[in-house]
Amino acid sequence: MDRLRVLIADDHPLFRKGMRVLVEALPDMEVVGEAATGEAAITLAASLAPDVILMDLQMPGGSGLTATRAILNASPHIRILMVTFSEDSESVFTALRAGARGYVLKDAGEGAMGRAIQAVGRGEAIFSPGIAARLMDYFAAPHPAVPRELFPTLTEREREILALLAQGQSNPDIAHELSLSVKTVHNYVSNIFSKLQVADRAQAILRAREAGLG
Repeated sequence: MDRLRVLIADDHPLFRKGMRVLVEALPDMEVVGEAATGEAAITLAASLAPDVILMDLQMPGGSGLTATRAILNASPHIRILMVTFSEDSESVFTALRAGARGYVLKDAGEGAMGRAIQAVGRGEAIFSPGIAARLMDYFAAPHPAVPRELFPTLTEREREILALLAQGQSNPDIAHELSLSVKTVHNYVSNIFSKLQVADRAQAILRAREAGLG
């Protein structure tokens, strides 16, 4: 059986060194390269054609998300495992939409990290326990569906938040329901105001309710 070829993309040399030691201790795996920036990850993915990439979320020279999209657009067979300290739900969902096959936190133990790499190498999807629980909670909760044609300038997430605004929910309420940070919800609400060309929350709610939401 061919050895699984792994590329490590992270801007911290000590973390890359630790991941190299971990990967090369796993059966039938080898590290074929290391990247310290998003741009380098894209370049090395093209030249080395790894089977799996361990991708940090935040790196100089383009984020891990940007690199993930570019790599999978060119080579959709490559499996990408996000390895990061960022555990907010928005980062998780954005990574999944970009095509990542898994999402684990850097503080995972060596055994858990090794199992995650092996799982992605086998083509499975894998998440840290806390991330998996959050995903289950999100999909178990009801979320209002808003037809795109009602507010075509808004993204799917912005329409979802607008519908919750129309129900009278506060930013902390929305953050709790959608597993987002309050700051992230605040940024979404500001974008909604701008796109709807309204001055405040009351006007946004009025627009939403006039469209039949809430």
